[in-house]
Amino acid sequence: MLGIIQLLLAVFAILSALIFSEELKLFIPLGCLIAMLVVSKIEKGRYEEEAARKNLLNSEIDKAKKKESIIESLLWPKSELLLMDTVHSIFKDLGFKISTGVNYQSVDRIVKIPETRIAFGVQILMSEGEVEENHPKINRALQFEKEKKEDEKSLIIASTHIRLPLSERSQVSHISKELSHFLSRHNMSLITTHHLYDLWQKAKGGEIDIFTFFEQVYSHSNGTFPLKGATNSYPPLFDVPLR
Repeated sequence: MLGIIQLLLAVFAILSALIFSEELKLFIPLGCLIAMLVVSKIEKGRYEEEAARKNLLNSEIDKAKKKESIIESLLWPKSELLLMDTVHSIFKDLGFKISTGVNYQSVDRIVKIPETRIAFGVQILMSEGEVEENHPKINRALQFEKEKKEDEKSLIIASTHIRLPLSERSQVSHISKELSHFLSRHNMSLITTHHLYDLWQKAKGGEIDIFTFFEQVYSHSNGTFPLKGATNSYPPLFDVPLR
């Protein structure tokens, strides 16, 4: 529409130069030129506003796709490597220092809390049911216990019951009783990937202090989920610190 207005102004300026008196031949085309510049500026502003809206929409779509991809990878992982990459990206996004743990052969990642000496040797695993004590990653965690430094602790992140919908996972146990006792004896901690995702969302929304939470995981002798309970609940052993 604005382009048509500019075209009409241009045509009127040309016609005015042909049919009007000498004084009007100067002022009318000049007025038309000024009007065309104003219309051009308005059109540019509308274009920039529309482009900004499109960029915002695309950004929100990308965020939604990323969120959906993370949920899928955490709760219904197609492979352990994909699960490890997803957990890595979440800890990195939360501001933790994370590495592949090149100094150890028995961990998937080393996660450090910034400005502290606290570190976790992280084992990342997937299980079609509850996690049993004989899971290979549990054996690797035990090996890390023999190699770790003084300020390091074993943390297991488990994607459990990967074939079940979320609505059914709240009614099943995530770890066996034997594994629960094993973790307590060896001062290891375990959280499910759904819990990690929930923590990530609340930390990004400013609802919790994520570093303080993991400091409590580090200091507590048993930081596991209850054997049964709502998947959206936090471990009952300590409170999640609010901001």
